[in-house]
Amino acid sequence: MTQHRDDDTRATDQDPARYQQRMATKKRIVDERIANADQERGVVIVLKGNGKGKSSSAFGTMARALGHGQRCAVIQFIKGRRATGEYLFFNEHPRVDFHVMGHGFSWEVRDPERERQAAQEAWALAERLLRDPQYHFLLFDELSYMIKYGYLDAERIARALSERPAHQNVMMTGRTMAREIQDIADTISIIQDERHAFRLGVKAQAGIEY
Repeated sequence: MTQHRDDDTRATDQDPARYQQRMATKKRIVDERIANADQERGVVIVLKGNGKGKSSSAFGTMARALGHGQRCAVIQFIKGRRATGEYLFFNEHPRVDFHVMGHGFSWEVRDPERERQAAQEAWALAERLLRDPQYHFLLFDELSYMIKYGYLDAERIARALSERPAHQNVMMTGRTMAREIQDIADTISIIQDERHAFRLGVKAQAGIEY
């Protein structure tokens, strides 16, 4: 049986000198990109898509920021009935301000008028955070749903993001994201859904789904 090997491995076996030349070319390209990346500023990052892991990635990035001594804040735009693991862990951290959106949007109970009011109150708080230079990292978790349902205006959000302090990093999550926000984002990652344990009959469990 023939075992699949990647191109770099085959090149090494067939022609070591050619392989070394290819690696030197790759290194030169990477070094040039690093040299050209001379801006020092905060970035806007969008995590979208139907797959599992958007919020997990965002909270992982926040843990990285905390490791560097940075001040962080979270606004979760969807309220759940169960306390999430990330809330239980980060809420007591001295450099994290953690906010869950009041009595608003919840998958269990839908009340559009309460949702609209809660979304607007949450975004008013977000705008204050976006004006405050003490924060290095902001996470707006599941923000996209507030735009999708018409509770928040995408242009207003994009404007506040554009006017934030230059050093501030912002991450936003949601299955979709308004074009106005994607247009100003520095990084956009799509989390795809190929398989999920829930569809195989596995219950949602603490530490994995919440």
